[in-house]
Amino acid sequence: MRKHLLIIGFVWPEPKSSAAGSRMLQLIEAFQLDDYKITFASPCTKSDNAFDLESIDVTPSTIKLNNSSFDTFVKNLNPDVVLFDRFMMEEQFGWRVSEQCPNALRVLDTEDFHSLRKGRQQAFKDGKTFDDSYLFSDIAKREIASIYRCDLSLMISEAEMDILKQQFKVDESLLLYSPFMLKSISKRHSENLPKFENRNHFITIGNFLHEPNYNAVLYLKETIWPLIRAKLPQAELHVYGAYASQKVNQLHNEKEGFLIKGFAEDVDTVMKNAKVCLVPVRFGAGLKGKIVDAMKNGTPVVTTSIGAEGMYGNLEPNAFIEDNPEAFALKSVQLYEDENSWCTLQANGFNVINNRFDKNKHQKILLNKNSKIASQLKQHRMSNFTGQMLQHHALQSTKFMSKWIEEKHKNE
Repeated sequence: MRKHLLIIGFVWPEPKSSAAGSRMLQLIEAFQLDDYKITFASPCTKSDNAFDLESIDVTPSTIKLNNSSFDTFVKNLNPDVVLFDRFMMEEQFGWRVSEQCPNALRVLDTEDFHSLRKGRQQAFKDGKTFDDSYLFSDIAKREIASIYRCDLSLMISEAEMDILKQQFKVDESLLLYSPFMLKSISKRHSENLPKFENRNHFITIGNFLHEPNYNAVLYLKETIWPLIRAKLPQAELHVYGAYASQKVNQLHNEKEGFLIKGFAEDVDTVMKNAKVCLVPVRFGAGLKGKIVDAMKNGTPVVTTSIGAEGMYGNLEPNAFIEDNPEAFALKSVQLYEDENSWCTLQANGFNVINNRFDKNKHQKILLNKNSKIASQLKQHRMSNFTGQMLQHHALQSTKFMSKWIEEKHKNE
């Protein structure tokens, strides 16, 4: 009999809008390799950018928050594995899964380490250096509790794995390094990409609903782009991203060559025609999908240490990494003008994709870890007493809070 995976999504996957959407489709592909039947359920409203899951043989299902209809739904489905897309979904539905399907393997896909991103954002707003006081926040308490309640948490970045193990003392048996799973770049693909002399302008890209992306665009507009433009008066910066609001569109200025292009129907097309990709993110977490898109399309990058975090391991980056705005602008100009630097960084990017994000390798690791834990689930849970304890208390508190909200809605 085929195994069944239930994914509980924070949002419906939008691979054209965000790295999280692409990542979700990579996870689906991995489980389908192991012949899983897959149901994707979400309480979120679908947008026009939502991917057609039925086209890849995944059954979509709409579920409700704080509603016992989910209990019947999950009990009838009786999945072998439940994957929570971000810890908020585990908080909402984890106790129900635990009650109705106690033998289902519970997996958390963190997407990125939310409390790290939020802590860095707060420190940035406060104009202070990020330290443990920002890391050990209330959101961290919720997120770490969720990690403990699950049988396995997928971490996209080794840097985040290290923080969980060292700062939070989370046992390694509960974590799996599971980065982007990408197709190798063939020599033929790389040779067919537009060459240095056939490319023009700078590009930056990212979903504008994601605060680190909007902040980076503002930083470009106010600080970095004027420095680049002073040296390259004919150059343009093409700013792409889903969900551009009025405050984003107001930054458009043709005289300055700062062009808000909005949603990119095909990221590869716009990326491979650009000469340099700028990623000046000042806070954030996880891996940057835009840097991966740049690598795939042979577009060298200038980024910050936050942008580069977890991307390159011991390999040479496809980027100049600068946190100082003047140095960032100088390196951007150098990359735009110097073909040798450009070609070196382009080759580094292909090497990083082929050696760090190899799809076949990471799919196997994920499926093997999944099978291993499932085959000794009772023993695995016994050795995670903290998780059992948190599960016990969460079952009580979350359950009664949810039931109270449900009753309140009925009365309304």
